[in-house]
Amino acid sequence: MVAIRRDGEGDPIPMTVEEYFAFADEQDVKYEYVGGYVYAMAGGTVRHGTITVNVSTQLNVKLADRDCTVTSPDVRVQVNADRYRYPDVTVFCGDPAYHEGRTDTITNPALLVEVSSPDSGLLDHGEKLDEYLKLDSLQAYIIVAQDTVRVERYVRRDDGQWLYTSVSDMDGTVEVPSLGLMLSVADIYRKVRWDEGE
Repeated sequence: MVAIRRDGEGDPIPMTVEEYFAFADEQDVKYEYVGGYVYAMAGGTVRHGTITVNVSTQLNVKLADRDCTVTSPDVRVQVNADRYRYPDVTVFCGDPAYHEGRTDTITNPALLVEVSSPDSGLLDHGEKLDEYLKLDSLQAYIIVAQDTVRVERYVRRDDGQWLYTSVSDMDGTVEVPSLGLMLSVADIYRKVRWDEGE
């Protein structure tokens, strides 16, 4: 990711949160805000989009009778006071808690999913992992690899600690006990074209 606002020497120029929202509201593409700097979101591949929709579809069907809502990558999440992200899939339960009355930014995700590429893997497993697991409302964080069959899951236990598991078997399942969810790995990767290099 490359910060979008720079001075004459090419050094990034920070923005306040208020400046970020004013800027982002005028743009046609999405921008994340990280520690005072604004970053354009990269476009996704067909494989990334397929996996994202597969995950969203499974979640939507399995949560149909629960008071939980599955949202698209267009919904922004306030991670903390100076970080605003666009996860690939967000689930919140009950009413959305909006950031200062904005209807495009929530503060109470219960489940976050990132579809990870070789380029975004370090961010998804590092900076975002650290940020997301500090969210009080979050019950689970799932990272789905798009270059191989691998679904990693972090779930919050009753004692507040996080439990990590990884599934690399197409016949496997990924459970999110607090939401009563069992996701099929085969359905997550349904119609993914592995023979196409991305």
